[in-house]
Amino acid sequence: MFVRLWVRSFHIYDLLLTIGLVTLIVYLCLPFRFASHYEYIDGSRIEQALLPQVTRNVSLQEVFECTYSEVIAANRFVYNLAHYHEEVQLGAEIRPGGEFRPEECQAKYSTAIIVPYRQREEQLHAFLTYMHNYLPQQLIHYRIFLVEQFDHKPFNRAMLFNIGAQVAAEYGFPCLILHDVDLLPLNSGQIYACTERPRHMCSALDHWRFRLPYRGLFGGVVAINTVQFQQINGMSNLYHGWGGEDDDLFERLKALNIDICRFAMEFSEYTMLKHKPERPNANRVALLRAATLRQHSDGLNSLVYKEVERRMHSLFTHILVET
Repeated sequence: MFVRLWVRSFHIYDLLLTIGLVTLIVYLCLPFRFASHYEYIDGSRIEQALLPQVTRNVSLQEVFECTYSEVIAANRFVYNLAHYHEEVQLGAEIRPGGEFRPEECQAKYSTAIIVPYRQREEQLHAFLTYMHNYLPQQLIHYRIFLVEQFDHKPFNRAMLFNIGAQVAAEYGFPCLILHDVDLLPLNSGQIYACTERPRHMCSALDHWRFRLPYRGLFGGVVAINTVQFQQINGMSNLYHGWGGEDDDLFERLKALNIDICRFAMEFSEYTMLKHKPERPNANRVALLRAATLRQHSDGLNSLVYKEVERRMHSLFTHILVET
């Protein structure tokens, strides 16, 4: 009798476990788990939402301003078109340090693209060639800052963004785009300039089946005004290893009542290049709970690092640092 009851209980437990696993698989595979409904800026309002700001050397140009309505209106999927080449096309003159500005008109937007980096040579080559073919056609002024962690400590992505933001401010850039090296834009109309509100640019990522996993997601590729980044004291320097720093950034914005925005999905599609997963940060949950408590003491004002080297490469400004 006891054996029968034990066998029956075992079968019930096995059945419940199977149902649970099936439910989990369905939840992970079906799109209804994503944040399918969220506010966004549609194509007709993008140019109005962009914030015209340039560095001093661009403002001194004595030519007529560039126009962007045609770039936005001609938005198209470009990953398999002429924007992607094995080498940077010479039609776009990239200056030393990875800087470009159109000569035929005065750009209305100056953008520092900050890329945290360590030991991803193949992805870096793909990123630089793709972006330098993609961005000049937007008629913006931009410069790519590659901030490389030279030491053997766990990778500190947020600290590298803070360092890049400080260096970009030295060059007078009013707009920062915090950009992972493994993400590439797929739509030509995703203008690499700041909006009045900080913008989550890669809300339609192929890794997430072109859906937004949750509304508070604010990582991957983010555009934020330099003044706003300084206002929130940048990002936390305490996230050693993968995970948590993007959610911490979102909490900092919320604490100061700064809303974020996104462009419509057809402007916000990105692809993620394949790579090995990073080592998770074991303290990320505890750090995130206290994010706003540390905001005024942990960030740009507590940034300590050693700049090993700064070099102007042909496709990027290289900042080599020890954290």
